[in-house]
Amino acid sequence: MSAEMQDAVYRRIVEQTTDAVIFADREGLIRIWNRGAEAVFGFPAAEALGQSLDIIIPEELRKRHWEGYKRAIEAGRTRLGSRVLVTRGLHRDGSRLYVDLSFAVIVDDEGRAEGSLAIGRNVTERYLADRALRKRVAELEGGGAPSG
Repeated sequence: MSAEMQDAVYRRIVEQTTDAVIFADREGLIRIWNRGAEAVFGFPAAEALGQSLDIIIPEELRKRHWEGYKRAIEAGRTRLGSRVLVTRGLHRDGSRLYVDLSFAVIVDDEGRAEGSLAIGRNVTERYLADRALRKRVAELEGGGAPSG
């Protein structure tokens, strides 16, 4: 396969995957936003591209997010390694969601960070069901009658 064909396949993979694929440059401006990101966060690519990642980060998490982002860009890697993180996100309609995200710092051939990649999916329904189940188990293990 030629390099040109390989690049086209890579592009189609990113564009067509159902998972959100988001690449932000060193300053945290969105440069790649696929159909999966549109489905998860509700912003069409035309609205998201060129915007700060703040459009999908809840206000109360932004300070911590940007501190970690800056550290990762400076280090050329994330502290999470290959772990997936459940985090909060914002939908275009203002609703909050839980998202499974994996992160990577993308570096050039000289090892300089070009930006950050996040790949994720909306897990709000699963997260809330798990939380309700954990609460119910805790109530039962506590010996008390369930409330409500």
